[in-house]
Amino acid sequence: MFKGFARNPGRLLRTALYHAVALTVTAVFVVPLFWVIAFSLRQTALPPPVQIEWIPAPLVWGNYARIFQIIPLGLYARNSLIVVALAVPITLVVASWAGFAMAQLGERTRRRLVLLAIILLMVPITSLWVTRYLLFARLGLIDSIWALVAPAFMGSTPFFVLLFYWTFQRVPLELFESARLDGAGAFGVWASIAMPLARPTTVAVGVLAFSLYWSDFLNPLLFLKSDARYTLPVGLSLLKEMDETNWPLLMAGAVVMTAPVILLFLLVQRYFWPEGRLSGFTGR
Repeated sequence: MFKGFARNPGRLLRTALYHAVALTVTAVFVVPLFWVIAFSLRQTALPPPVQIEWIPAPLVWGNYARIFQIIPLGLYARNSLIVVALAVPITLVVASWAGFAMAQLGERTRRRLVLLAIILLMVPITSLWVTRYLLFARLGLIDSIWALVAPAFMGSTPFFVLLFYWTFQRVPLELFESARLDGAGAFGVWASIAMPLARPTTVAVGVLAFSLYWSDFLNPLLFLKSDARYTLPVGLSLLKEMDETNWPLLMAGAVVMTAPVILLFLLVQRYFWPEGRLSGFTGR
């Protein structure tokens, strides 16, 4: 390997540059996270440190237990888990159905739908709040967990639909047509051919949807009225209102909020890489 680098100094330079950039980007994301964890382990009621304390002395692990005592954070976390457990699978099914259907249409119709999806992405979410509130009130969904899950029945966001569409568009139509000739219906083609080929996209959309619903603050604040139905982001807001200057407890809450998303990404990151099954597809 080293002989190969000696014969090709440019390759060595590109490799070193690649790793330097990768380490720099990693540090940009990891260092703030490590600082938040370190700050969450400081003693409470102390003034902020003059310099960054990467390893506080002593380490106060009890800060995490205390935030669960101050507010019912366990209840809020359970509500958030219920929301993502319902919303993420529904999002994957609906968004993949929509993307699969778009990929089967004619070129002119596909372009129009893609343009419509891009236009919808540019619509400010604030312009939908009043309409959604009136609709949910008429349907009796206010102060219900279903008010938070309802967007999943429309794919959550057009961006998820476009991700599936761009993936399915790369699959040759011959694969789908051959399955139909063998007697498979639209659902069978989607389940047996389209979705297995779209596994990296499915995982990516699943992680993005989990993060979207797990960290959603505005929708629970707008549509939920009972404390027992609040989700974790609203609970952390209540914790901040109780003591805005108790930064170790606030950082501990931030770690509790962030940890599931990071853990999920670490568990599924290997699925983001295609296994070469789409490498030979030329697209349409």
